[in-house]
Amino acid sequence: MRRIDVIGISLGVFVTGGLTYLFLQNRGLDGISAGIWSQVVLVGGLLAWIFSYLLRALTQKMTYNQQIKDYQEAFLQKRLESLTPEELEKITAEIAQENSQPKP
Repeated sequence: MRRIDVIGISLGVFVTGGLTYLFLQNRGLDGISAGIWSQVVLVGGLLAWIFSYLLRALTQKMTYNQQIKDYQEAFLQKRLESLTPEELEKITAEIAQENSQPKP
């Protein structure tokens, strides 16, 4: 994440908190209650973000993991393209033989 992204997200959270506070005040809540409820909204959003982050980390759906997977697939595809037809036939036969054997 770039520095400008962090600044933008921080500014967005700050503005959202202020707008939530003003919205709640305009709906009839006093300053203290509006402040408490705007904090509840922001903390709830933070907890939702943390939960989604942990879920992505545990299921390995993170950008880094996807980049590694894409790199490995591209590497294997390039290696496959560089094989001669004889080597490809040999590998295909080996795979077919392994698939035909019963697994314990």
